[in-house]
Amino acid sequence: MTADTSTLSRAARFPSSQRKIRAPFVLDPSLCLYSPQENVDALSHPLIAEWITFISERWEPASDGRPRVALLVPCCKYKPYPVSREHRAINAALLAAGWRPTGGVETPSELLALLDEGEDPSVLDVSAWERDGIVLDRFVISEPLGVVPYPLVYRWDGRQSPATSYDDPGLFEARGTSVSPEHPAFTATPAASGGWKWGPGEREAYVVMHNRMAEVIAQTFRRVGGAYAGIGAWLSPGLTHRSFLAGSAQRDLDGIAKSRRGHDDRELPLIGVGDLDAPDIAIMPTQDDLDRARTELADRLTREGRGGSPGAVRAVYARGDGNDTPLGLPEALRALARWLDEAALRAGSSSAEVPA
Repeated sequence: MTADTSTLSRAARFPSSQRKIRAPFVLDPSLCLYSPQENVDALSHPLIAEWITFISERWEPASDGRPRVALLVPCCKYKPYPVSREHRAINAALLAAGWRPTGGVETPSELLALLDEGEDPSVLDVSAWERDGIVLDRFVISEPLGVVPYPLVYRWDGRQSPATSYDDPGLFEARGTSVSPEHPAFTATPAASGGWKWGPGEREAYVVMHNRMAEVIAQTFRRVGGAYAGIGAWLSPGLTHRSFLAGSAQRDLDGIAKSRRGHDDRELPLIGVGDLDAPDIAIMPTQDDLDRARTELADRLTREGRGGSPGAVRAVYARGDGNDTPLGLPEALRALARWLDEAALRAGSSSAEVPA
């Protein structure tokens, strides 16, 4: 079977990538990564290599003596991350739960115009947040950057942050377009659906990139994890970001693959942070959290007259009711608020036990 690859050329894809970057930020064409192979190549890109060294070896949370909690959230299609519907929903839930920005990081004025009427501008504030003397540090799990502290989303080292400069749909096989026909290691084949099916070259590169991202995240939190009374992650089950974190037991629980098949039918293991020597990270939402969210969503849709049938609930749930993914549903975010309440309580208790 032959297929037209012209729409998959880098030149053809750049306009779509550029639309994902919101002003005043601009796309770096060298950071458009459309396949697993291009992701692996990016590990030697000077800016990416500089970032990974910085985050895994040098970055430190603020040392102001206050107890801290960490929250990891997924990266998203649009950059910078806070403008996405998903991040705005998460941040709005944090505001509703009483967390407030500490300030110190300027929000570009151009981004404020992207908010809905009446939306709190604080959802775009990337500074550390605080509640009752407890500090919340937010991080974004990202390929190819590994992990991005929220205060460094807009700017880093006096320049535009690489977190606002890239487009990386290249690790999502199900899209059918995450391939690079121009790449010398291209092995994908046309699928009956009209998209592309990864070959051994794509699968091997996926494993390399996946495991490297897990290593970067593990190395970062192995070094700074002691600053936090709790570390949680709010990630969709089955997707790549959750796979970066999941150890073997979590993979069994979530049905996440443990390996991919490369050349010569070799099974290549997928390693997550949970398999490495790193602090425990509470991965949420759990399946129970999601089941409860769907039940509560059905009740809400019925009350609102929108129909609570199983089909209607599935459709609204999949889209997050306008928030891109189920992670943005208010019914799901209650589980995150509960975890943060418990983590903050532990942080406060631990702080009280330490003499001043």
